[in-house]
Amino acid sequence: MSKILFPLSKVYGLLEPGPVVMVTTARKGRPNIMTMSWHTMIEFEPPLVGCVISNRNYTFGILKATKECVINIPTAELAVKVVGCGNTSGATTDRFTTSRLTPTAAGRVKAPLIDECYANLECKVVDTRLTNKYCLFTVEVIQAWIDPSVKRPRTIHHLGRGAFMVAGRTIQLPSKMK
Repeated sequence: MSKILFPLSKVYGLLEPGPVVMVTTARKGRPNIMTMSWHTMIEFEPPLVGCVISNRNYTFGILKATKECVINIPTAELAVKVVGCGNTSGATTDRFTTSRLTPTAAGRVKAPLIDECYANLECKVVDTRLTNKYCLFTVEVIQAWIDPSVKRPRTIHHLGRGAFMVAGRTIQLPSKMK
């Protein structure tokens, strides 16, 4: 065997489940953005998403109090802004202003959509049983928006320690899924 041991502290970079997203929240009329890569689909219908948000993050308190957010999915063209939001705190920075991203009113939640993102998922928190222990929120997507002009979105995926991969070529294989 030609394999070598791999540091446990880097395992998350092998398993990141999906694209880096930008979670928006709002409280007392103040919108906020948080960059997040620790999320996973839990159920198809209704669409349920598990989101890990550290209790040290400003967004944690807002989401726990308001029980709603928007998961905004950016493309690689927004990578610098995504990382910029991830490297600042919403407690001390208006990330919409500093990143020059555009908040747009959502249809069913108070948190704003990010207009520049190709997809926006309005969500309500439906389960917090694992929030205190693991900082895991389960949210239900209650309304979804997508920019139909974006045909093959090139999303970014976090590999850890400032490294990202851009989604590439799509392949189609036979499937029994409908």
